[in-house]
Amino acid sequence: MPTSQITSPSPNATKKQIPPRAGVGLKAEHYQTILETLPDIGWFEVHPENYMGAGGPPHRYLGEIAARYPLSLHGVGASIGADKPLDTDHIKRLKALNERYAPGLFSEHLAWSSHDEVFFNDLLPVPYRQDSLDRVVDHVSQLQDHLGRRILIENPSVYVAFESSTMSEITFLERLVARTGCGLLLDCNNVYVSATNQNYDPVAYLDAFPVEHVGEIHLAGFARDEDDEGEPLLIDAHDREVADAVWALYDQTLARSGAVPTLIEWDNNIPHWDILYAEAMRAEEKLQAVRAKDTETESDLLLGRRHAS
Repeated sequence: MPTSQITSPSPNATKKQIPPRAGVGLKAEHYQTILETLPDIGWFEVHPENYMGAGGPPHRYLGEIAARYPLSLHGVGASIGADKPLDTDHIKRLKALNERYAPGLFSEHLAWSSHDEVFFNDLLPVPYRQDSLDRVVDHVSQLQDHLGRRILIENPSVYVAFESSTMSEITFLERLVARTGCGLLLDCNNVYVSATNQNYDPVAYLDAFPVEHVGEIHLAGFARDEDDEGEPLLIDAHDREVADAVWALYDQTLARSGAVPTLIEWDNNIPHWDILYAEAMRAEEKLQAVRAKDTETESDLLLGRRHAS
């Protein structure tokens, strides 16, 4: 679809910063409920690939919701890990949407989803090698330059490890941040899925994760399966409530990072709005507790300075 089919950026678009609150993925099934009830929720996130048409109901609803709530764009189609140049037409469409809606955050995946002219339904991982890092650095830099903004890169859900990898996932992400200035999107569900599938400790992973670069957190539900040898295999399904084990990892993350914008991802088997909202409020309660603790600590520090003076 030609870029010209996307309507010109709104002259009234003003970036709304994403607050350190809970948000949810915006789904067409919930448009009407959101506009009729205006729920107390921090923000909404959308996949830009769903809004690359010229207009119509999707843009009408998104425009009305974006006028009332902060918005984040979470790309799934840039294929920054692919061993080929970025699709310039796709990047132009991303830029048009970025200018039109002025989202508070923009993120993409550490993955690839296309090869030659073939597009895959899944986001596929990259081997953690120097050549892969150099390629992803180039792609992230190119995307940031075209969008004129810093983007966040999400840690992937991985089902098998590459034997050719020469560095850890965390080292790969740290070097990516150092070379591009990008931020990170920490998906706690992906951590648990990958750790279970590859038999490593998710707690130790999060203890080592560079949370100082995290601008957004994702929570989602996973499905249980097993591999050919009968071992547990978790699928990043995004089709159910967040598991207790993932909530525990989220608590661990917040203890290190403080309050960070947190998204409930639910992309399949979309539930009634009340169910999705309840999941978001569970995250909101945890974020409120962290914010209250931070405020109390700041007050104690200020009081201590006054006494010292």
